[in-house]
Amino acid sequence: MSKIVVIGSTNTDMVVKSARIPAPGETILGGRFMMNPGGKGANQAVAAARLGGDVTFVAKVGDDLFGREAKALFEKEGIRTEFVLTDANEPSGVALIMVDAHGENCIAVASGANGTLTAGDLAAARSEIERAGLVLMQLETPVETVRQAAAWAAAAGVPVVLNPAPACALPEALFGCLDLITPNESEAELLTGITVTDEVSAAAAAEALCCRGVRRVIITMGARGAYVYEGGAGRLVPAVKVEAVDTTAAGDVFNGALAVALTEGHTLEAAAGFAVRAAAVSVTRMGAQASAPRRAEVVGSIIG
Repeated sequence: MSKIVVIGSTNTDMVVKSARIPAPGETILGGRFMMNPGGKGANQAVAAARLGGDVTFVAKVGDDLFGREAKALFEKEGIRTEFVLTDANEPSGVALIMVDAHGENCIAVASGANGTLTAGDLAAARSEIERAGLVLMQLETPVETVRQAAAWAAAAGVPVVLNPAPACALPEALFGCLDLITPNESEAELLTGITVTDEVSAAAAAEALCCRGVRRVIITMGARGAYVYEGGAGRLVPAVKVEAVDTTAAGDVFNGALAVALTEGHTLEAAAGFAVRAAAVSVTRMGAQASAPRRAEVVGSIIG
């Protein structure tokens, strides 16, 4: 199996689940509190490892309890951590999450050490990036760091998958380095200006991204599934119907599962089907990394 290098963030999630998400200035009593490991990069790394991927994680934590616990948890999951760096001046990242009774959430993130993962910090991991079977990244670390890693990987012929979340404007040079980009509907709209509401608009947004240099596109569309676009054609891979409890890391599980399937040599459509099923399992559970399934739990997988 080819190695997956995940470059990204790691946070400690502080979660309150209540009947609804409070309005500005409002206090709601009776919620349930949990503290869980999270961060988009870490979530994707753990999801990929649990689903059978050979994962190396590149990240930065603070010199604090949260950072030390995060690194120990990665090692317990079988993730290589020699490139998880420590910042002596910034704390580890923290996310404050509200989850309502329907599983919808709102999140505020204090980036801490994630924001100091520089392109220079990647130098030690450059050979690892250039030898990978796939590099997976998100946008909770500086965009210039993402661009540099993508440039090194692309020059070495390594496929780069970017989950462009949280959404922000991206440098044009980055698009040409991407084998695959995986926005949701709102992220696709921010990147293309096209409002994604159905398969026709998803195809238009995907084509616009390919015109900027991306080779392949998957637009995740929540309960409808994932729109897969490759070689000028696309189709919707339908979602699995489940009762959602917490959608916090569904996108991260999707991307981790996608990376595993692609490094195993499956087609983009088959990989998306596997990822949709893994994400469906994750939303039936509370937590970020805690919700990521093991391989045997992805029932009905089209990958053995």
